[in-house]
Amino acid sequence: MAIQAQVKNKATVVNGMNLDDLFTLIDGVKQNPAKGKTDWRVTTTWQGQARSRAQVENFHIGGERVPRCFSIDIDEPYELGGSNQFANPQEHLLAALNACMMVGYVAQCAVRGIKLDKLEIETHGEIDLRGFLGIDPSIPPGYEALNYTVRIKGNATKEQFAEIHKAVMATSPNFHNVSRPVDLKPTLVVE
Repeated sequence: MAIQAQVKNKATVVNGMNLDDLFTLIDGVKQNPAKGKTDWRVTTTWQGQARSRAQVENFHIGGERVPRCFSIDIDEPYELGGSNQFANPQEHLLAALNACMMVGYVAQCAVRGIKLDKLEIETHGEIDLRGFLGIDPSIPPGYEALNYTVRIKGNATKEQFAEIHKAVMATSPNFHNVSRPVDLKPTLVVE
């Protein structure tokens, strides 16, 4: 009897993801859409030269504040005026895109009972510095295209992985954010 109770209380985990918690979140948001509202905030301060530090202190989900404490150091290569101590903003952007999609692949596989053996996403893009440096205003300062390759292996068919791939592109927040314009609302405060 005690063994049955333990098995009943044991979480269902696939690919390291607790499906019981995930389905509880999904059901909660279905029942009350306000529980699905999130608010993310990062404060970045200059650290000298081309270095900066982004600080994460909390986020909000369903109107509740959840404490977090992370710092992300950012720099530029020597060739772009930095000290080459940390990844630069473009590398962080690509890493954030990859990481967001990675969670999507893991979750989409987990909810389908697909166990992963390998998952890797490689993203690259080109930026023409003439745009960033203000040399030629006709050249965009950022990416015009990003290319990424997903390498995935597990106990699913090619068709199942293709379905998951489509689902990730349809639901990944950072795929959405990077693949279409996002309205930016700047405020300048001069102290």
